[in-house]
Order: sequence, then C-alpha cells, then structure tokens
Amino acid sequence: MPKAYRLDLTILPESDGFAGHDEIDVVLKARTTKLYLHGRDLVVTKVFARIGSTIVPATFTQVDATGTARLDFAGPVPAGAATLVFDYRGKFGDDASGLYHVKVADRWYSWTQFESIDARAAFPSFDEPGFKQPFTVTVTTHPGMTVVSNSPETGVTKTGAGLETHRFAPTKPLPTYLVAVDTGPFVRQSGMIAPTPERAHSMALGAVATQAQKDKMAYVMAETPRIVSLLERYFGEPFPFPKLDQIGSPIMPGAMENAGADTYGDGIIFLDRNATTSDKQSFGMIVSHELAHQWFGDLVSPAWWSDIWLNESFANWMGYRIGNEWRPELGIGVGAIAEGFGAMNTDALKVGRPIHQAITENNQIDAAFDNITYGKGGHVVAMIAAYLGDEKFKAGVRLHLKRYAYGNASSEQFFQSIADAGHDPKLLAALTSFVDQQGVPVIDIRRDGGKLTAVQARYTFLGSKPAPLQWTIPFCVRVDASKHCTLMDAKTATLAVPAGRVLMPNVGGTGYYRFDLAPADWQALIASSATLSPGEAIATTDSLWASFRAGKAPATWLIAQARAMADNPDATASVDPGERISGWRSRGLIAPASLPAYRSLMASIYTPQLTKLGFDPAVGAHASDDPGRQNLRHRLVGLVADDAHDPAVRAKLKDAASRFLGGDAAALDPGFLFGGLTALAQDGGLPVARMLVERGLSSEDSTLRSSALAAAASSGRADVAQYLLSLDDKRLRGFDRLQLIFGVVGTVETRDLGTDWVLANYDRLVAGANGIFITSRLPSAFASQCGADRAASIDAKIGPVVRKANVGLLAYQRALESIRLCGTLKAAKAGEIAAAITTGG
Repeated sequence: MPKAYRLDLTILPESDGFAGHDEIDVVLKARTTKLYLHGRDLVVTKVFARIGSTIVPATFTQVDATGTARLDFAGPVPAGAATLVFDYRGKFGDDASGLYHVKVADRWYSWTQFESIDARAAFPSFDEPGFKQPFTVTVTTHPGMTVVSNSPETGVTKTGAGLETHRFAPTKPLPTYLVAVDTGPFVRQSGMIAPTPERAHSMALGAVATQAQKDKMAYVMAETPRIVSLLERYFGEPFPFPKLDQIGSPIMPGAMENAGADTYGDGIIFLDRNATTSDKQSFGMIVSHELAHQWFGDLVSPAWWSDIWLNESFANWMGYRIGNEWRPELGIGVGAIAEGFGAMNTDALKVGRPIHQAITENNQIDAAFDNITYGKGGHVVAMIAAYLGDEKFKAGVRLHLKRYAYGNASSEQFFQSIADAGHDPKLLAALTSFVDQQGVPVIDIRRDGGKLTAVQARYTFLGSKPAPLQWTIPFCVRVDASKHCTLMDAKTATLAVPAGRVLMPNVGGTGYYRFDLAPADWQALIASSATLSPGEAIATTDSLWASFRAGKAPATWLIAQARAMADNPDATASVDPGERISGWRSRGLIAPASLPAYRSLMASIYTPQLTKLGFDPAVGAHASDDPGRQNLRHRLVGLVADDAHDPAVRAKLKDAASRFLGGDAAALDPGFLFGGLTALAQDGGLPVARMLVERGLSSEDSTLRSSALAAAASSGRADVAQYLLSLDDKRLRGFDRLQLIFGVVGTVETRDLGTDWVLANYDRLVAGANGIFITSRLPSAFASQCGADRAASIDAKIGPVVRKANVGLLAYQRALESIRLCGTLKAAKAGEIAAAITTGG
C-alpha cells in the first residue's frame, strides 16, 4: 500500500526527455522478493528498497505494453514500512498524454496529462485510482521558468549547475492521475477568490498561459471566482484544495481536473472580447464541469476504474447546471439534454457497454471516456435528480462527500447516499436499471378514453435485433399544461389523464428514454413545435427521428417537423431537425440527382429565418442582439451557406473572409470564421487550401488555427484531400492531423478517398499513441461510411490490426455496426427520402 510520494523531476522542456528521482513510502503486507507496480517506457537506472538503514537492490522490468512493471529484489523485503527508490529517465510525448512538450512560437513548454493511466509514463507508481496519498514535488529547470503543480510553491533555490529548483508543499491525498507538473516560460496572472459563506478565507487563483495567449487571460480570471462560489454553495463545502490554477495548453482537446491545477485547451478558457455565444457556453459548461470535479472526483475519488463513469457523469450534469446558473442568458442548460439524446444513437447499438462497466484490463479503461459516460450518464443523473427533487438530491450528494472526503467511494456507495438522503429505496432500482445495463428504452403511448397506456421496450434500429430489456423509468407526461408522473417499474403502465390536444411524453426532456405515438398525436405534437420548451423540443426531434430510423415514421414527417421547429425561439431546438437532415447528405443517403432538390428544401426552411434575423458577417455587427439570437444566426448561416448553398450568403461570407485574411480583423466575426473560410476553400481549390494551412499552422490563435485547417479539409476536392493527408510539416501537431483526417473523411465528396488513405496508413497513425484523447477517436473516422459492403471492406483491411492491438476496439466495433445499419436504412428508405425532398415534405 503506497503511503506517500516524493517526486524530484529535472525538466528542460526543449530536450527530448526528462529525468526523475522517485521515492514511494509503502507498507508491505507480507515478506516478498518481488512486487508489481507501473512504469511505461522508462529507463530505470537505479532502484532499491530502503528499510530503515538497510538497502535491498532490485531490478525493474516492464512486463507489458500498457506499463505494468515488476520489481525483483536481490533478497527478501520484510513486511512493514519501506521506501522504494528510483532513478530514471523518460521521453517527452508530443500529444496530450503523460509528460509532454510543445514548441509554441520559438519556445518550448511542458505539461502533464495523466488520466487515465499515463502517470506511469512520467514516474514509477501505483497508477490506480484506489490509491490516494500525498505527493511532495520538486522540479529543477532553467532559471526564470514558471513551474505549476497541485499545491502552492514554497520556494526556489539555485543549483550548482546553473539551474533552479522549485519546491511545492505536500498535496492532500491524491491518486496518481490527478498529479500535475507544468514547466516553461509561462505567463502567470495571480489573483484571489473572495471569501464565501462556506469558506472563511480568500483563496489564491492563477491563470497560466503560453506567451502566445498572454493577452486573453482576463476572462478566465474574472469569471472563475463566480463559478467557484456557485459550486461551494451547491456542495455546502469550501473548495477542497489550498489554491486553484487555470492552465491552458495548445494541444489539449478537452480539459482535465487535476487537483488545484485544472488544464484546458487554450480555446476553452482564453477568450477575447469578440468571443461567440458558443465560446462562452463552452467556457461556462467545461469550467463548471472541471471545477465540480474538485469535489466529486478529487475530494472523493473512484474506488476503481469501473466507477470513473460516476465522476464524469456527475460532473457533466453539474457543468450544465452550474454553467446555466452562472450565465442564464447563454442557455447552457439545454446542452445537457442535447448531449444526452445524442448519446442514444450510440447506446442503441448492439455493440456497446453499460455506463457502469466491470473493467478488468488496462485497455478497457480509455473506452470508458465516451458519450455513454458523459452524455447518457449526465442525463441519467439529471433524470434522477429531477424525479427526486433538487433539495433531496443535493442532500444526498453532500452526505456522500462528507462520508468519503479525501478518500475513495464506489458507485454503490453513491447510490446508497442518494437513497439514504431521499428516503426512497425505489430510486436504487431506477438508478441501477439505467447504469448497469446497456440500451435505450422506448415508451409507446396510446390514448384510451380518459387514460394513457404506456408500454416500454428496448429501442431498436431498422435491421437490428438486440436482446429485450426492461427498466425502472421515472416517466413524466404532459397533456397540454397538465403534468403526470409515475415510476414505471413494469412493462406496461396506465395513467389517468384529462383530455387534451397535445401529448408530450417527456416533460422537460429530462427523461432518458424515447417515445412513440399514434399518428394523430404525432401530428399535434409536430404542430406545436414552435411553442415547446427547449428540452421538450429536442426530445421530440430525437424521438421522431428514432421512429423513422426504426422504420415507422415517414420521412415527410421529419421535413414537416423541421419547418414547424424552425420557428422555435431556442437556437438548438430550431436548427436540430435541419442539422439531422443534413446528415442524410453526409452519410450518402441523398443521391447526386437529388442534390438540387435538397438544396432547395433547405433554402425554403432556413433562408427565410436568416433573412428575418439579418446577416452581416462583420465583427460586432449584431452585438446588440441577445446571446440566443447571435447563436441562432451563427448556426443558420452554416445551414444556408453550405447545405442550401445560397449564392448571396456565400458571396458575403467569401468577401468577408478574403478581407479578414488580407489583414482586416474586423471583417469577419469569429462565429462565421469557419463558414467563410470553408466557402473560400470549396470554391478556390488547392491554392486556397495551401494558404489556409499556412495561416493555420503559423498561428497560435486556437480559433483561427482550428478553423483554417478544418475549412481546408472540408473543401470536398480530391486534390486538396490528397495534399492534406500527405502533409509533412513539423508544425503539424497530433490533434491537427486528426482534425484534417476527420475533415476529409467527414466530407461526402472526399469520404471514400480519405477512408482508403486511413486504412492504408492505420498502423502508422496509431503507433505509439496513448491517452484518452487520441487512441479511442481514430476508429470513429469511419462512421460516416454507409453499407454492409463498406463495413466488410474496412474490417478486412484493418480489423485484425485493431483486434490485435486492442486499442480503440469498442469505438471500432461501434463504427462497423453503424455503417451496416446505415446500409439497411439506405436500402429501405432512400427512395422515400428522395421523394420527400423532391416534394418538399
């Protein structure tokens, strides 16, 4: 059992690698000559056990590729206290895993990203969440560097080698995956978070950025204190660590809740004054999510990897909840519902996993960081909280944190805390039915006089026959304004309801289930689309599309609903049906002959909406609009310029984009940047694509870099796709490469070309890849393909490689099933889709 770590690292970020001295205080339960721990791709030059004044030498052997290692001692080590001592070297990674470094402009920086099992790439360790102990960190580096870790820095001293050593206070007990060590010529802004009713004293706050982001730190410094105070109020406990740094990384594609040292992609937290509503929504949700983890995940950590879902599911729910409370006018909360329904198409596959999954192998861990954990898990938490009531659920959360503070807890212990506080043991059945089994319930609702009959079943796509399942479902239905709820714990339930015109079977959209209705009730619900709340609107769109994909609802209903929903005032609800219709095109369900009719259809629905709003692409042109209108305009422009291919809107975008690239920074609002650059790339071909790549790779502005590369990849031109896929530029980072691949493969005109290239280069692309942000994503690039023949071709080429490596296997299997199901849908519905598009629904 590890009891404490002392890590002494020498980090010179421009070097190929780093050096470390690692001491782990342990208690051995029995006399032994060997033990297992973790260390991946480390060169251990010295290792021994120290027991009092006795030294027992050892040898270190890595025994598998995931980093399991063994110590073999020269003699027996007795039971009791001992210290394991290591001197070693390691290599920097170049993607966001382990201890990695990046050159930004002309200077090098290093960061750590240890979740899930990448701490072992930085130091020998017991790299499991169930072990929590304090870490005392020292870092030796060049003079003048900034070093950030989990706890406050206690001093800096010069060494005889012309370097400096930074020392940090011992941390609170932490698992290895929450340790952070960042080193480089960072800019650090310092401030304080004022006392709150839960915290009697001010708390140190910092923002840490590369030199390239130094002018964009004001927003995160100004807004973080408010989010911290809202979380303290919800949890009823002060921030659990002595300080908080908010750290940016140029290659972090998400964020990480390191205790007291959260790390984010630069574009998430470093916003300028022209940031879009979408940028601010992401900031509020993600920062609230990561800071919620400081209590739920860091203060109380998972007992084992099978419990990691609870960390992420709960934090996802809290991210939307607290983000919405932070800035209600941004409409952040509805994103939780959209994400939950988005996860259902994954959850409905035969290949998959439950939220709460037994994890018995290292290569299963990263698969747990998917939309089942985040989208489904967050939605299930929201459903239970809504059914139980906010105060009772909050009481259960607070009870859980008090019971297990600075320790570990299992999923079952959390369930028990919620049930104990809510005094409702039936909730355990509802929770476990959703988290312990895979699949999506669908509830078929029919009127019968003054009552409703609801029958639950497992939702199935057309062409799929998974095993039947049953859930305990918190089911709430609305008849006009009258709401009725029950805990549906049998296959069939009957509710007495008043007569009414509109039947809405998922009040607020908070239930994790789909529904189906009689044709007349579908028509009434579709007709009411413009007046539905955002959550109910999204639930309606999802269930209607699910009915179509099950072979029931006709395509004409989908188009009719898109027309009706376009008048809904919520931006997400308004465009959700249109963005789903655009998926027909991207998956190849619309034949080239039907493309003019498709463009005409999209124009008929969305061009009038954009005309009504008005459209000027210049920065600040619509600054007086509320955030919802701004967000709606940005999303409508995408549909009108790309899907409807409106010549006037495209011309306006291209003109503004050309002026922007020519140096007029005010010509193009950031919300239209991708659309404008994409229109240029589509019409300008290879010369424009080359220019966009150069602009993107020369920039450390995350919005410009990402937009320029993605626009080039979305050109739809074969010569551009070939140029991008073969691009060899030292400035191209791992996630840049992934973005280019997904852009080429995700564009219908270059989909097959890109897929064939990925298949031919798959071994090289995944070689040496680690971390939750890369390894599980590449197989999903194939998901835009359609047809059983295409699935078979893909599997024949790389299936044996994927199965042997066992990296990203679940994502790969899901992609194959989705490709096959798309083929079934295409065979059954392509003609119907073409007819509906031609007639306009």
